[in-house]
Amino acid sequence: MKLFDIIKTDLDYKKKIFADDGAPVSTLRLFVIDGTGANILFRLSHACAATKWLKPVALIFQTVNRWFNGCVIGVNASFDQGLVLMHPVGVVINSKVRGGKNIVIESGVVIGDEKGQSPVLGNNLFIGAGAKIIGNVTIGDNVKIGANAVVVKDLPDNCTALGIPAKPREIS
Repeated sequence: MKLFDIIKTDLDYKKKIFADDGAPVSTLRLFVIDGTGANILFRLSHACAATKWLKPVALIFQTVNRWFNGCVIGVNASFDQGLVLMHPVGVVINSKVRGGKNIVIESGVVIGDEKGQSPVLGNNLFIGAGAKIIGNVTIGDNVKIGANAVVVKDLPDNCTALGIPAKPREIS
């Protein structure tokens, strides 16, 4: 999939989230909503990092993202289409993180490495404000991680995880 198609898919998914919450937004307004710029800068940095001679440009995009949006996302972090950074301030994502489709990330989220191992995220995730996902963990599909939860163990499909350490509860 081409870079601009991925960005368009990310933006379309963000529009869908707003519409589902009863607050539809225009495409123009979407570009000025918190998080959209961070999303686009991450996608640009990741695309540049894939080309050896554009790696310095990737680092420039990453630095601009940190300065203007208050988030640090490793240029080699990989997310499929439908990534949404709702509020990017305080978001830190390690370069080794791998994520699936339709992942929504709130403010203050840390998805980090421990002893050289980083999380693998499934599809259709919501990661609440202040949540931490650390180390060699796998998060299943259709998972909601509550605000300030600390995930240090694998989470199965179709659950909500709350607490410190986070414990999965089946979605009913």
